[in-house]
Amino acid sequence: MATLHYQTLAINAINPSAQFRTGKNIETIEWLHGTTPISLSDINTKADELKAAEDAAVAQKATDKASAKAKLIAGEALTQAEADTIVL
Repeated sequence: MATLHYQTLAINAINPSAQFRTGKNIETIEWLHGTTPISLSDINTKADELKAAEDAAVAQKATDKASAKAKLIAGEALTQAEADTIVL
């Protein structure tokens, strides 16, 4: 189950003009100003997609950083993604 943070991001990804408020969880959502409600199932599906994409990006950055380090030690050229992980 996605967190409220990702559920909120999901609502905005599905309908950028959605106006709503929630309490401590998504089940308490109140749709405001005539916003068409989005099903909890659709919200959670999109939230899971967003979380998976963020997790993949974090994992890829870690992979690029490790690869960049290995290439620097070996004197090999870096890809742009690898170079972007280096703080100079």
